[in-house]
Amino acid sequence: MPSPYRALFAAPGSKAFSAAGLLGRMPLSMMGIGVVTMISQLTGRYGLAGALSATIALAAAVVGPQVSRLVDQYGQRRVLRPATLLSLAAGALLLFAAHYRWPDWVLFVACVGIGCVPSVGAMIRARWAAVYRGTPQLHTAYSFESVVDEICFIFGPIISIGLSTAWFPEAGPLLAGCFLAVGVFWLTAQRATEPEPHPRAEHGGGRSALRSPGLQVLVTTFVATGAIFGAVDVVTVAFADEQGHKGAASVVLALYAAGSCAAGAVFGLLRFKGAPEPRWLLGVCAMAVSMIPLLLVGNLPFLAVALFVAGLSIAPTMITTMSLIEEHVPRAQLTEGMTWVSTGLAVGVALGSSVAGWVIDTAGARAGYGVPAVSGAVAVAVGFLGYRRLKRPAPGRGGTVEQHSEREERHVA
Repeated sequence: MPSPYRALFAAPGSKAFSAAGLLGRMPLSMMGIGVVTMISQLTGRYGLAGALSATIALAAAVVGPQVSRLVDQYGQRRVLRPATLLSLAAGALLLFAAHYRWPDWVLFVACVGIGCVPSVGAMIRARWAAVYRGTPQLHTAYSFESVVDEICFIFGPIISIGLSTAWFPEAGPLLAGCFLAVGVFWLTAQRATEPEPHPRAEHGGGRSALRSPGLQVLVTTFVATGAIFGAVDVVTVAFADEQGHKGAASVVLALYAAGSCAAGAVFGLLRFKGAPEPRWLLGVCAMAVSMIPLLLVGNLPFLAVALFVAGLSIAPTMITTMSLIEEHVPRAQLTEGMTWVSTGLAVGVALGSSVAGWVIDTAGARAGYGVPAVSGAVAVAVGFLGYRRLKRPAPGRGGTVEQHSEREERHVA
């Protein structure tokens, strides 16, 4: 591991909460695809499977920011454990309902309950922020967490699908629940690194972090970005199926995540001067432009290369986004702010996958790649229109991590 990443873990407790975060985040990439695999195997109804997966995503998008808002007010331990138990109970209900062929409405109720799952990634980033706030190391920490996210998305679906097909249909979602339980309870047992809660009465009466104009720009942009991700997943599976190699879709999509993983690892080793807003806008533009070659794909090898290249812009843009959230959300609402961006992504994934599916049914898989291309254009438009808002940080916030570093270097000099 390069020295900047090794130096991160010199902080007491950082190895333990990072490891717990890896386990707790695995369900993010395992549960949705696991439910699709389970339901399709047990019932053969792909429409029902997709609707249940979308219900989980949308429920998490609605409930997740509220859970994180409570975390900011009362602390991670007091909120995460009850929320996780509720999500696990709903997951158990889903497994029993699917296995014993209970009515469909029970399945949907269970999926809504699963949406109470906390945003573990936001919890880990909040701990890193508490440890390294105002230092260049925070950029490296956010980079490391983006790499961990991509590792989860590379291996999570493979594990979930593999277990459900090779062992028994419920195995994938069951293991996802186990990962969630172990990760969250291990994380919340680590009190020394838990960020200090900020009770509502002490911080502005509990207004939502989404009232920040800068955060509104970031969330709206990432709805369009999420549509890119959701559409690429669905269209790639359909394209591989048309080529007669449906099983290769998982490998191609893994390369998409691998490109982001590699870029995130390198990005964390770099040190930037100046404000992060121009880099963020450049990253959004790069994601949009990288969708254009997909319109020209003619075979799976070309698609794999194109998606790997497209993935190179994802992690750097996400890392810079986390730095911007630090500037546009009060410290007392940091976890909620990070979760709102995840919510925007989740809503976008649901929209992108549904629109892409309709286009595929109407005009074929190759035409489906027009959906991520259009979504990228929308993301760029929102980014440019909201750019001035991003240049006005929230009152009471300091400069960016990079600006702080410059001031600190000048002071030392």
